[in-house]
Amino acid sequence: MRNLNLDQVQTLIAIADLGTLAAAAQALHLAPPTVSLHISELESRLGASLVVRGRRQASLTPAGQALVDGGRRLLAGADEVVEQVRRRAQALEGMVRLATTAGVSAGLLPQLLDLLARQSPGVDVKLDVLNSAEAMARLRAGTLDLAIVALPQASGSGVWVDRWRSDPMVALVPAAWDAPAEATPQWLADQRWMSFGPATQMYRLIAGWFAQAGLNPRPRMELNHPLALRSLVAAGQGVAVLPLEQPELPGLADARDLAGLQVCPLSPALLRELGLARRSPETDDPAIAAVRRALESFATPR
Repeated sequence: MRNLNLDQVQTLIAIADLGTLAAAAQALHLAPPTVSLHISELESRLGASLVVRGRRQASLTPAGQALVDGGRRLLAGADEVVEQVRRRAQALEGMVRLATTAGVSAGLLPQLLDLLARQSPGVDVKLDVLNSAEAMARLRAGTLDLAIVALPQASGSGVWVDRWRSDPMVALVPAAWDAPAEATPQWLADQRWMSFGPATQMYRLIAGWFAQAGLNPRPRMELNHPLALRSLVAAGQGVAVLPLEQPELPGLADARDLAGLQVCPLSPALLRELGLARRSPETDDPAIAAVRRALESFATPR
């Protein structure tokens, strides 16, 4: 069988995303007969029907959906190769694939990228937000270079994990509420509190904190996005338990981030631990090493 034509695969993906051959043709700047030809040639090459053409909509067959799912990965890989060639041709250092958890603040990542741009302007970072288990799996598979992961994580299978940050968990309380000096498990259990979802390390961390006090309360709302949780607290919808990046890092917990909120330390104290996971250091190229150095600038003291 001849190799797949990526232009034809892209046409099928456009049909899947937009719902009609006409919309795909418009988006790809192709004539409608060309779109039909792309699909016909794909179907002939694979010996499978890929698209069901309806009066108003086009839908995928199971075989077509399988090709779309795999095709997205093929196109992403092709884009990455083209970008690497372009950067090498321009004598730039390279691209680094970095994953981060959703719990890392929206204040830290821009600062990290800004520092990297100043220290190593030739390095480009492709950033993905993944849960820690997926990030570790992709590191082992070689499709990531570095990952910020929630601890604990076991090193092994070609992946090393070092402690990176340790940040206190706090209760963020609406400004109009009567907040305690410290938030205890019982006080928090009696409030409308919000949290990350059960599949996250953050949820398990908080659940363990409650369990030590003999409590197992259910959150009122679950959202895997710290900025959304902060916004809901500021709107008076409830209390959120989130990490507060240490103040020795300028700008990470400034007054703008905490407007409309009260910050209550937890009692007993609880820390969110993050690690920096990487593949074998022997495989580090200069671009990966530059990103590691920038990340280490944001490590908290041991």
